[in-house]
Amino acid sequence: MLRKFLDWFKPLPPAAEKITDKAEIDKQYKRWRWKLFISAYIGYAMYYVTRQNLNPIAHVFKPATGMTDDQFGLMVSVSLIAYGVGKFISGMLADKSNIRVFLAFGLLASSVINLFFGYLHSFFLLVLFWTLNQAFQSMGFPPIARIFAYWFSPKERASKWTLWASAHTVGISIAAIIAAVILKLTDTVPWIQWQFVFVFSGILGIATSFYILRNVTDTPECVGLPSVEEYMGVQQLVVKEEKEGESYLVLLRKYVLTNKYIWILSIAFLCVYFVRYVTLSWAAIFLDSRELSKASIPLIFTLNPLVGALGGITAGILTDKVFHGRCTPSNLIYFVLLAVSAYCFYLFAGPSHVALTCFFIAALGFFVDGPQNLLNVQVSLLTTKESVAAACGFCGLFAYIGGFLAGSGASFIKNHWGWAGVFNSCIIACVIGVILVLTVWKKENQDTPLPTK
Repeated sequence: MLRKFLDWFKPLPPAAEKITDKAEIDKQYKRWRWKLFISAYIGYAMYYVTRQNLNPIAHVFKPATGMTDDQFGLMVSVSLIAYGVGKFISGMLADKSNIRVFLAFGLLASSVINLFFGYLHSFFLLVLFWTLNQAFQSMGFPPIARIFAYWFSPKERASKWTLWASAHTVGISIAAIIAAVILKLTDTVPWIQWQFVFVFSGILGIATSFYILRNVTDTPECVGLPSVEEYMGVQQLVVKEEKEGESYLVLLRKYVLTNKYIWILSIAFLCVYFVRYVTLSWAAIFLDSRELSKASIPLIFTLNPLVGALGGITAGILTDKVFHGRCTPSNLIYFVLLAVSAYCFYLFAGPSHVALTCFFIAALGFFVDGPQNLLNVQVSLLTTKESVAAACGFCGLFAYIGGFLAGSGASFIKNHWGWAGVFNSCIIACVIGVILVLTVWKKENQDTPLPTK
């Protein structure tokens, strides 16, 4: 039984017959890339619906479960560490797995947990199952990184990747809208409870996992197509040497674990995700402390991911059209404006400045999405496509160390230095991010995609 289950995850073999007609190759590439992009977009959005639905109802969830700030921070931190570690492990597994099955299974398992999570009462069980939820959530990004590495060439990857990456902000927005509607209905419909936020999310996630199984495939070779490098005539910046054979451990060591640029970008990820998760995990509680109405908080919160989606797409266009594919200049601009937005959000948030509150929580989403997306693009270009999921997962591990610091760390800062300390720490993280991304500038300017023919 276990062997049959594991066999389900094995990569699909190359097709017995290769497509040789150029017109048919063009047609099939267009068809599959469209299906894969749409499926990755919808699938990842639903991963976020089943993962970020806690944040917009944190101000209701905490008193309903009897959690203190420290307990809530601990739950967020432990689950994010599980997500970060899981992302690296999932990355290594995804490099050797079937994209379709890996992506669908993680969403299915997470969705099942959502169905009953809201009805748990024990603090231990809440932490345990939210941590398990995050572990299964870590299976979402690595197979999608493989989709972009195997189906999209380096010269088109930045714009496509940043467009897809808006899926996570759309997912967060959907979660927030679901929360706002259900919280509003609890005031008028007696049988509707706040736990329905998790139940409804789980149902949507299960349906989406079956959609993925129906519409996603593995690599181009498994459907009889040539590799994307051969098809587009452009090769990966970093290419596996023939002498390295098929040893995955050699690839992992050389192109991930001892790659200095992967380490630099990983630490930059930590800084970005610290700011991101301070916003996602604490914004609702911060706004509640500023005495905004409880029903309005999820709607205001929704502006952050919605505008964030636009910020990520804009970063991709800016990178490709203005900076000719160089991510570093865009990252520098976004980091600086992210720091300004964090300071202004703290300064103006409250019922006396509702418009400014909305503007700056939206600005936080817009400017955090730029480096969050572009750092992933840089990582995918600075490793081999055979190790891209592990490299992105490795950076994801650091990202969620930043998430851990945004949980327990922000709780500690808040208790000792108040909300001013929390938002000042975000500004410091942005400054460190600027210094780190500057070190990649030279590498970006000396390496360009080389034609394969």
